[in-house]
Amino acid sequence: MKNRPPFLSRVFTPTLIVLVVLNLGLLFLIGWPALTHGALPGLPFGSAPTASLPAAENSPSPAPDLAPGTPTPPPAYIPVASDAEGVRQHGLLLFSMSDGEYQHLFVYHPLYFPLTRLSAPEWDEADPALSPDGTRLAYRSRRNGYWNLYILDLTTGSLTQITDTPQYDGAPTWSPDSQWLAYESYMDDNLEILVQSVVDLSQTPIRLTEDPGLDEHPVWSPQGREIAFVSTRSGEEEIWLARLDQTDNRFHNLSQDSAARNDSPAWSADGKYLSFASEREGASTLYLWNSQQPELRPWPVGPGNHPVWSPNGDVLATELRSPNKTGIQAYNLTDRSLIFPIYQLPGYLEGLEWKKGPLVDWVLGQTFPPEARQLAAPLWNPSLSVNPMPPNGRFGIVPVPDITAPYAYLHDAVDESYNQLRALVARKAGWDFLANLENAYYPLTEPLSPNMNEDWLMTGRGVALNSLPLTAGWMAIVREDYNGQTYWRLYIKARYQDGSQGMPLTQAPWDITARYTGDTRSYEAGGRPARPPAGYWVDFTELAARMAWERQPSLNDWRTYLPSTRFNLYVLTGGLDWYTAMREVYPPEALVTVTYRPTFTRTVTLTPKNFELWTLTPSYTPTLTPTLHPTWTPSP
Repeated sequence: MKNRPPFLSRVFTPTLIVLVVLNLGLLFLIGWPALTHGALPGLPFGSAPTASLPAAENSPSPAPDLAPGTPTPPPAYIPVASDAEGVRQHGLLLFSMSDGEYQHLFVYHPLYFPLTRLSAPEWDEADPALSPDGTRLAYRSRRNGYWNLYILDLTTGSLTQITDTPQYDGAPTWSPDSQWLAYESYMDDNLEILVQSVVDLSQTPIRLTEDPGLDEHPVWSPQGREIAFVSTRSGEEEIWLARLDQTDNRFHNLSQDSAARNDSPAWSADGKYLSFASEREGASTLYLWNSQQPELRPWPVGPGNHPVWSPNGDVLATELRSPNKTGIQAYNLTDRSLIFPIYQLPGYLEGLEWKKGPLVDWVLGQTFPPEARQLAAPLWNPSLSVNPMPPNGRFGIVPVPDITAPYAYLHDAVDESYNQLRALVARKAGWDFLANLENAYYPLTEPLSPNMNEDWLMTGRGVALNSLPLTAGWMAIVREDYNGQTYWRLYIKARYQDGSQGMPLTQAPWDITARYTGDTRSYEAGGRPARPPAGYWVDFTELAARMAWERQPSLNDWRTYLPSTRFNLYVLTGGLDWYTAMREVYPPEALVTVTYRPTFTRTVTLTPKNFELWTLTPSYTPTLTPTLHPTWTPSP
């Protein structure tokens, strides 16, 4: 400031003082009400209630990114010595997770017990639910080829089949007296909630709901007089209450928030609070509702997708999802601190419980073989082909037999994974979905379309799935937003619609063709949500994740340019960025692009001056032949 002009010296200091005073005043006006009244600016549900659980001081933040490269704790499934006293005091997390070709039941605590498989049958098991006394475990299983409910007695080891129908039955929840099970069942091309006696299995199940909308995910309150569930009877996914002691006005809309997708209700052990997840604009947040003060609106806790209460009721654990990863986190409800850091899990979750008591004693009393604490063996192993390797250690592009694509080739390190994924999808869906591709390997010599800048198809590590089944009604896509980026979960229709394959689709698919219907809103939004289709569907995105094939985000112009949606693009990156993956196939000089730069030559022209003298004036004229200069194309 030594060389500051005199006029700046006279103006700068007073102006700075005025700006500082104005900013402090504005901060005081905005921040003081929030500090004194506990307001939650920017949240849809208004101010937090005055309850024993304090409201969050800040608006909910987006879910952490669990993408590759983010520092995370060591994998939770590494066998470690368990802390028996810690497990008895804090309990265990019980859930189902994808494990190789099937889904199996696991127990786990991030601090006291390693990830341990309870059983490893050659069929799927999911949605575990412990009875209130902790002695019986209800879950859905496909041991007889169809989704039915079973109860395992932890004291005797006996197994009882509760339902025996070809239709889907799942999501069981216990009554407080352990004599009844409420569950979701696929009836009349729709999900409804039934109640079944477990004391007398000869009794016909009682139908609790009968509505054109989906009714799913029931949770029985500890007092036994209410069942919370998810329903679309109001048009959107909302949390509803069914009052069992009333016949008139039995159903009540609890969440009353049609602008968000609400699901996964969970009661606290004393029945005072109900937690649920609410997804709005790509961010999923946990909310709490006080049943003793129902006039108060639910208030937020923190990011999460599937809440579950600790046995003591002071901690709320949750599943955290990113586009291709899943983790577990827990909140201390007294001070909103984290009980443990985010632990990344090796698979997707199906159902989540947190219990202690007889379950802990049963688990600690079991002698688990070493393989129970190891994940299933990889479904594929990279094996280089017999084709000669290119020089300098680069990989080759090898043909993939028996597929239809413009270029039926893939990277030599991923073709085995694709073949295994193709076989897995064919077994789960009943038809060879991956036999025809829109595109696979895209040669460097082919001209690029506008949306293929740094496209993974050029590396041989990606595939563009055939999108024709979407038009034919054999494919459905569900929009999922994560931190401002749009992803798509892809479902394919099961060939056999008898309940032996797939599951009912509960999420609203995205009608991407609605942009062509003449509706201006659909055109601007790139489509619109549609009613979930009937039938049984297979989650292709989840199956692809088991083989490490990851979906990619849409480009920014996907609403107006359909190829930018990229809902059918799946990539096996192997932890590599695009340029490193290209270097595995091509030499560096092949990736150099050419920029045309005009070359100037010096010429001399004669200019008359005063019609007497002539002077020489140099000028530059471009030649017709440009000079090529190699330039590197920067990554975005």
